Amino acid sequence: MTKHYNKKEEQEKRRELRSNMTFCEKLVWKHLRKKQLGYRFLRQYSIDQFVIDFYCPELKLAIELDGNIHELPEQKDYDIARQKYLETFGITFVRITNDEYLSNPNMAFLKIENAIKALTTVNKK
Repeated sequence: MTKHYNKKEEQEKRRELRSNMTFCEKLVWKHLRKKQLGYRFLRQYSIDQFVIDFYCPELKLAIELDGNIHELPEQKDYDIARQKYLETFGITFVRITNDEYLSNPNMAFLKIENAIKALTTVNKK
């Protein structure tokens, strides 16, 4: 079986992204780390050549923070294709824009909490 998760050849990219997190990523990470939402999240987790901002392996939940660059048409197309590929691994995505987070962090975290509730409800059935 081919290994898809956290490939060794992507390690340096992940390390670089962790050491150069954006302002919003740093703020969100403060609330996701150490199981503060009841589940373990990892930052800068890779699947094949793609790196996910935050990932909960237990729930297969990805959280992506999107800055202004994600508004460009070519970046939107790339993000859609990337997300569709990663969803083939059974991963659920929550996308939050930096503006959305900065203007109302409580609503942004409510999106994450609702995704967690939905995934845990589905898994219990």
